[in-house]
Amino acid sequence: MDGFDWIEAIGTLAGLQTTLAFLPQVLKVWRSKSAHDISLATFSIFTSGVIFWLVYGILINSFSITAANAVTLVLASTIVGMKLVYDKRFPVGQGIK
Repeated sequence: MDGFDWIEAIGTLAGLQTTLAFLPQVLKVWRSKSAHDISLATFSIFTSGVIFWLVYGILINSFSITAANAVTLVLASTIVGMKLVYDKRFPVGQGIK
């Protein structure tokens, strides 16, 4: 298979697996409407790190890093948002206090 980029394929597979690992957590928090056991500090730091990985992937023109971190950013941000809403730190419809 001449021309096939095995390195990028491995990166894409790794990104897919580590990204999809967050999907069960998003679904669990969404279904239970509870994020009590989620660490806001951990997910906030993680989400900011994902932003840097996303920018890095864009800068080096890496599909696997860019795609994985774009989806991970959506999932991790969703968890942070649900944590804020479900813990009543940012009640929906009441604005920031």
